[in-house]
Order: sequence, then C-alpha cells, then structure tokens
Amino acid sequence: MNAPMMGKTVYRTVFISDTHLGTRGARTDFLVDFLQSIQCETLFLVGDIIDGWRLRKSWYWDEGCDEALRLILKMARSGTRVVYIPGNHDEMFRSWMPMGLEVAGIELKRDDVHVTADGRKLLVMHGDEFDSVVRYARFLALLGDWAYNVALGVNRYFNAIRRRLGYPYWSLSAWLKRQVKEAVKAIDRFETALAAEAKRRGLDGVVCGHIHHAEMRMVNGVQYLNDGDWVESCTALVEHADGRLELVDWTEVKRLSFFSARSPQLQLA
Repeated sequence: MNAPMMGKTVYRTVFISDTHLGTRGARTDFLVDFLQSIQCETLFLVGDIIDGWRLRKSWYWDEGCDEALRLILKMARSGTRVVYIPGNHDEMFRSWMPMGLEVAGIELKRDDVHVTADGRKLLVMHGDEFDSVVRYARFLALLGDWAYNVALGVNRYFNAIRRRLGYPYWSLSAWLKRQVKEAVKAIDRFETALAAEAKRRGLDGVVCGHIHHAEMRMVNGVQYLNDGDWVESCTALVEHADGRLELVDWTEVKRLSFFSARSPQLQLA
C-alpha cells in the first residue's frame, strides 16, 4: 500500500454499508467527507451501496452520488483492496458474481472472511438473508421501505429545526425505530441469527449491515459487528493496525448537522 497521505487517518480495514446512493435520504455529503479523510488497506462495501429499488421507481442521482463513487474507484486504483458485497437493495449485482469477478478493480462477492491483524476470523455479509421479512415477504419489505422513506422525509424537517436552534444532527427515524418493541425484538433476532451463522462456519465474529443499527457486542460467544448506515446514523466500522475494532460515528466526530452547509457541487435536491 502507498505511504499515508497527509491529513488522512490510516486504518487497516474499513467497513461501510447502506449508503443508499440514488435516494434523497442518502447523506452523500457526510460520506464524501469521510472517504476523503481516510486511507486503508481494505475497504469492504457491505451492501445496499446503490439503491436499485428506489432507482427503478424514479431516477434520482446527483453530484454527491458521483463523487462518492469516484472516491471509491480512486481508492481501488491507488492500491486499496475494495470488496463489494451486494445487499437486497443492490441485488441486481448478485447475478454478476461468478467466482473471482472483478469490476474496475473492485471484487464482487456474496460474502467473505476477513482475518484481523490479531488473528480473528470475521464473516462479512450484508445480512438480508437472515431477515425473514425481506426473504419471505417481499411485498411487506417494499411496504416497509415506503414507510421508512416517509420517516426520513420527516427527519429532514425535524433536523432543519434542530440546526436553526444550533443543535447537531440527530436521527428521529432511528430513535422511533428503537422505541418500537417489535422492532427491538426483530433486531435482536437478526443479531442472534447472524452470530449463529458465523459460529456454524467456525468463525469468531460477523460483520454486517442491512438493519441500519450500528452495534458491537458479543452474542452467544460470537462477536457481532454492524457497521450501521449513511442515511440515519452515518457510521463505519474500522480496524486499527493492531486489530482493534471501533465504530466511528462521523456526525459525532465532526459535529456535523443534518443540514450542514454543502459545497455547490454536492448540493442535494
């Protein structure tokens, strides 16, 4: 890998997912800021990077989406190993995944095993395979997607008021999701199922996305790691040179507001 670039934070590995490029809720300004601030040996794109569900319904693609993809491709060209594991919203890429397929320097895989610097073996997968709603009731999943986008719309206005009052970004939609008892139960079932799959394969942990809920915890002796998303929480999972894993909340690190000032080229409609 090339020598560290001035001003960039260097990690061994970075995991991001659920950027949902192609939707108005995607925080491409925060994502671009994060990507410009890091350098890593391996970048895992853990699914739902491009939102094919939304793009099929109505086309939305701005300069922020272009810039995010440009930075990812630049990292691949500069020596970073980039692994793309499609999720349910970008499932169209799953049909492109014969063994060893690589596009523009980016490896496409259904899942992968990452070995940390301290020797732990982690299963990396999006996780929708263990979401019974997505897997067995696609209509309900699409209905949930519609309701979720309504919540995100309300979220934007809520945070516009917070910004005027001088407060940083806070995810109303994520808070509402945590308050719903059944949603909390579903998250717990999801985490348990993913941990069980990693254990079944004889691995030490699992890294996933899908549910937009960043988390690090032990589940039945297996390390469960969810890197969150770039719609609600704007979080990433990072591995340091010694193998230590950390969740990075970019809005907290930079004290960013949901309606923070953007440069003209990244202005979202």
